[in-house]
Amino acid sequence: MQDINVGVKVQEFRQQRKLSLRQLALKADMTPSMLSQIENNVVNPSINTLKEIARALEVPMFKFFQDDTLPEKMIVRKGQCKIIGAPGEEVFYQLLTPDTNGSIEFCLMEIPSHSASADKPHEHEGEEVAYVVEGAVTIFVGTREEQLEAGDSIRIPALSAHRWVNGTDRPVKVVFAVTPPCF
Repeated sequence: MQDINVGVKVQEFRQQRKLSLRQLALKADMTPSMLSQIENNVVNPSINTLKEIARALEVPMFKFFQDDTLPEKMIVRKGQCKIIGAPGEEVFYQLLTPDTNGSIEFCLMEIPSHSASADKPHEHEGEEVAYVVEGAVTIFVGTREEQLEAGDSIRIPALSAHRWVNGTDRPVKVVFAVTPPCF
């Protein structure tokens, strides 16, 4: 694992916000000299100092420690999706993101005719947004029942029990994103 350069991160956020060294130092209640030393890794800032800099920059403190290295695998090529379920026989999912290691999951769900996503409604920790690509489907969210057609979308709040039902003679395709990932 490579070392995270906190000073460079502070400088990057400062420059993104178009703040001079003096402006940020004033907002963070420190001297420009001290801020310069932090940005140039001459001094290692205390947690309290980093909290003040984060507050002044309006960024969460963890951002100073995040590794910005791009992941090895970012692309999923056509036909290379991970598949869960049996296509054509039962509800199946294609994972459209390379994995579930990120903070969001993107999937394509196909519900065969006259079937449902589950026997009973289920819930998950994350918020979900879904878009009906093809077909018509009924979604049950809590006590609500909504009819959706191709082109419709829905946001399902976190921890809301829900279930998809395809009562038609055609398969339904729904693209959805969940944060955080639940597969």
